Amino acid sequence: MPTAVQTATDVLSEMASDIEAALPAVLTGLLFLVVAGALVRLIQYLLRTSLRRVFRQDPIYAQFVSTVVAVFLWFGVALTFLTLVGLGQIALALGTASGFLALGVSYAVSGMIADAVSGIYLLRDPDFNPGDRVDVGGTVGTVEKIELRKTRLAVDDGLMVRGNAEIEKKWTKVASE
Repeated sequence: MPTAVQTATDVLSEMASDIEAALPAVLTGLLFLVVAGALVRLIQYLLRTSLRRVFRQDPIYAQFVSTVVAVFLWFGVALTFLTLVGLGQIALALGTASGFLALGVSYAVSGMIADAVSGIYLLRDPDFNPGDRVDVGGTVGTVEKIELRKTRLAVDDGLMVRGNAEIEKKWTKVASE
């Protein structure tokens, strides 16, 4: 019958050999994190610089796109790290679960995404600017402000606020008097 000291010695010996066996994978994972982190930062810098040039007047769009790309990049780095250190099943489960979560979220916010994409198109459209008179589905007004999701039009009886996806589909410019 083994003694308590012998059992403790056996456990510590087995633990030391397990650590020794896992050390190359952990070091590979840490090296990957350093290289991937530097690469992600470089990509973020280049993306932010490019987006700032495109969206000079609206830095919120540049920040939004940059943040979304950063989340995807870092998530990919995390899943790859888990795979490198021998936790591939956990990485697979996280990837699958996040895919289902993303599907649900994208369905829930599809209207907001449509408004945001339409907002980018409206901002880039040279024929649709603040101060222009436009007809949106039979309502004539002056464009006051174009935001990420909504556009504000000054109309005869006040202010009309509509989602950009709705406006982008059916606006026409009214000729100047």
